[in-house]
Parts: sequence; C-alpha cells; structure tokens
Amino acid sequence: MQTRKLGEELVVSALGLGCMGMSGVYGAADESEAIATIHKSIELGCTFLDTADAYGAGHNETLVGKAIKNQRDKVIIATKFGLGNIHQGGENIPVQGSPKYVRSACEASLKRLGVETIDLYYQHRVDPTTPIEDTIETMAELVREGKVRYLGLSEASESTIRRAHAVHPISALQSEYSLWSRDVEDGILTTCRELNIGFVPWSPLGRGFLTGDIKTFEDLAANDWRRTSPRFQGENFQRNLDLVTQIRGLADRKHCTPAQLAIAWLLQLGNDIVPIPGTKRISYLLENLGGLEIELTAADLQTIDTILPKGAAAGDRYPAAMMKMVNL
Repeated sequence: MQTRKLGEELVVSALGLGCMGMSGVYGAADESEAIATIHKSIELGCTFLDTADAYGAGHNETLVGKAIKNQRDKVIIATKFGLGNIHQGGENIPVQGSPKYVRSACEASLKRLGVETIDLYYQHRVDPTTPIEDTIETMAELVREGKVRYLGLSEASESTIRRAHAVHPISALQSEYSLWSRDVEDGILTTCRELNIGFVPWSPLGRGFLTGDIKTFEDLAANDWRRTSPRFQGENFQRNLDLVTQIRGLADRKHCTPAQLAIAWLLQLGNDIVPIPGTKRISYLLENLGGLEIELTAADLQTIDTILPKGAAAGDRYPAAMMKMVNL
C-alpha cells in the first residue's frame, strides 16, 4: 500500500476507509459484514479508518473499536466531535466546540473506541458561538495529555483554518471534494497547501452517485439520508445522472469503473490528498482500492474537466439548513 503524509508527520495509507455507512446512514447495514470489511481493509494495508461520534449516535465508534480490537497497532484512527446525530437529516443539527464539550466528547470517543489515544481528532463542524482559538487550545491540551496525537478540522473556511493553525498545527482538513463537489478549489485547498495541511476528501464518490450504481431515486432505501439531498431530488437527479453517464464512458475506455476513475482523479491532484471512500461491503472496498492503480493522462484530465467542470453538479450538496454549517 502506498502511503502519504498529512501535515508534518502523520503518515497514513494513500486511501482511507470511511466507516459512516456502517451505521445505517445510507440504509440498513450488516454489522458482521462491516467488521469483515474493516478487517479486509487492514489486511490489504488500507489502515486509515475514519469515524465520528455523530455516526449512529456513537454506534460507529463502538463498531470500529470492536473491529480493531487486538489490531490497534496496525491502524490510524481518525474520529470527530462537535456535530449532533446526522440522522436528523436536513434539520438543524447542533454544533458544539466549547472547551468543556471538547473534553467530554474526547473521553466518550476514547471509551467507545477502546483506545488510549486518538490518532487524528477533527472538529466535525465549526461552532460559530465559540472562538476557534478556544476550541483548538483545548484540543491542543488533549495532545499534550497524550489522548490525541494530531488535530484536524472539517468543512472550515480559509480564515478559520489560519486562526486554528496559529494556535496549534493542524495536520488535516476534511471536507467534501469530488468530481461533483469542487468548491474547495476556490481557495481552501490553496490555503491548506500554503500551511502544509493535508487534505482528506470525504464522499469522493459523491455519496455513491459517481459509482453509476444509483439509477433512480427509488434505488435509495426509505431511511437513506440521501433522500434529503437536493442533488438526489427531482430534475437534479436526472441532470446529475447524465453527467455520470458521460464519466462512465471515459471509465469504460480506461478499463475501470466510474468509482475507480473518481478516486484516481483525486489521488492525481497531489500527494497531500488522501480520499476516504466509504463502504460497508468488501466488494466495494476492493473496487475502490483499484483506483490506486489507474493512471490518468493529461488528455483524460481535460476530458473530465470538460464533462464535470467546477459547479457542474445540479443542486446544493446539502439541504439549506446544513449548507449554513459548512466553510465557517
């Protein structure tokens, strides 16, 4: 497995495993298959595991903790705090970043994961009611106490990133970035590179849309969070499906799947980028890892930019209430 560096020191597998879907966010999940998927991921060297206390209201961290028992030394665990239960869908979700809350959230995550130290601890969303300096200073205290190794932010703005980094080195920024979500190219990614902060794209497959496996809205389970996403609704769905059909054409010519093409595109943007495609099945894990083997030519990249230039996707990436929570 290839490795990449986040920030000054944190070395991780070039591709990570997003574990959110293992806790019912995208419909029912099988715990035994989920744990088997994590075990296969570790076996194949994909050892950068991403979770959060918001996924399944703590269930996901407990699941990951169960899966890595007796294998702690083989994995890099990233988790997050500060965002309420995402099962609330498009409704307002509470965001917290107060020093007292940060400490209590960290202790709870350590317990659920069954570990003594979290390798990479992200603030899941920026709390507009708490100065970022106060949140980061508390996180820095956790580093000094040995409960956390490295710090990260998620969906933060350029100014917030700079203010946070001035308090304590930020190793990684985690934000949505994919062929159909490219707004970070407007300055956030440049800021990260200026400060030597690694970039961890979540949802590199467009919440599964870029795989080409979702053909109709009805393909989504009744309890699937994506039903609340504007990009999966009404005319937006068909417009986005048409874009994916064109991407599939290029993937066919490259003898790969659309998912592998989407992952390869991100990986080729720089060694400071570590995508974390999520899955709850071994078959998709193996497919995603195949993206590491795909090489894109300059002509391929130009074709992709022609099909999916920045802003091409139809609809916001979140419902209105949740869009107000990003890039603060």
